[in-house]
Amino acid sequence: QVQLVESGGGLVQAGGSLRLSCAASGRTFSIYAMGWFRQAPGKEREFVAAISWSGGSTVYTDSVKGRFTIARDNAKNTVYLQMTSLKPEDTAVYYCAAGSVPTMVVVATAGLYEYWGQGTQVTVSS
Repeated sequence: QVQLVESGGGLVQAGGSLRLSCAASGRTFSIYAMGWFRQAPGKEREFVAAISWSGGSTVYTDSVKGRFTIARDNAKNTVYLQMTSLKPEDTAVYYCAAGSVPTMVVVATAGLYEYWGQGTQVTVSS
């Protein structure tokens, strides 16, 4: 089993920044990739970004490219999502996920992740 604990959400004005953290523990050797997904009220959960466990590969959804950066700290088993130039449409519950995703080509597929965090709320006011 892998446990994921997220932190860093909150309320920020449009144009501001936040950094989300996701600390992994347990059988982390089984993880191939970690990702961030988000779900706004009344909408389906959507992919935001992912990073390979080695940290060498990253993938972003188009709407956050150039504004969000995903990174990991191997020593701390922690993945970060640095969010800048935030927009009201970024408002959502953000979830960290981890899994033995077979390849970075399919990291946007939520069903391939075995482990999920509890979610952290990000609210961007206009």
